[in-house]
Amino acid sequence: MTTQTALFYVFSAVLLFAAFRVITARSTVHAALFLVLSFFSASCIWLLLRAEFLAIALVLVYVGAVMVLFLFVVMMLDVNVDGIREGFWKHFPLAAIVGVVIALEMAAVLLGGFDVRDAPVETAQAISAGNTKLLGIDVYTNYLYPLQIAAVLLLVAIIAAIALTLRQRKDSRFLNPSQQVRAKKFDRLRIVKMKATVEAPPVVVPPAADPKGAVKP
Repeated sequence: MTTQTALFYVFSAVLLFAAFRVITARSTVHAALFLVLSFFSASCIWLLLRAEFLAIALVLVYVGAVMVLFLFVVMMLDVNVDGIREGFWKHFPLAAIVGVVIALEMAAVLLGGFDVRDAPVETAQAISAGNTKLLGIDVYTNYLYPLQIAAVLLLVAIIAAIALTLRQRKDSRFLNPSQQVRAKKFDRLRIVKMKATVEAPPVVVPPAADPKGAVKP
């Protein structure tokens, strides 16, 4: 076994473990952090395949931007995990069947792409240009419209995340900057003239008299 093969198995094992912990972690923040670990493991596998641009893009875009957005959304929404987990095992068999069907469909679609026997042979000039340049030319020529659609979807996701944080909450405290700017000194301090309050003198109760003429103390 070569060093590259050993590293592939190590990164694959870490990737599978992190992906499993994403769906089994009790805390949503921990699940997001395990997702970051899975992205790092996937980027290492991309490096082993000599696809350095995809590896760097996975780290910069997903780990550096998307996952930070996920963490902020999870922490700001304060999701009630206990309420979401109710009935988990009740719906688990159906969810497992749907997951297996999705995995089989993806395998049927993607397995054909791993057959490199019919792949076109690149010329020496194209190989000297580098993998990143060739990928950029292919993306911005043959896949320009899918790239623009993906950018629009990410923009919609960012706007939706911001809109979710602006919902009305009873326990949230915020200040309106426009009201602060329009504030005047008469709105902050008001002098009220009031009469002085004088305490009434204590009332002295005379001692009760005895029927025989004696005065009780």
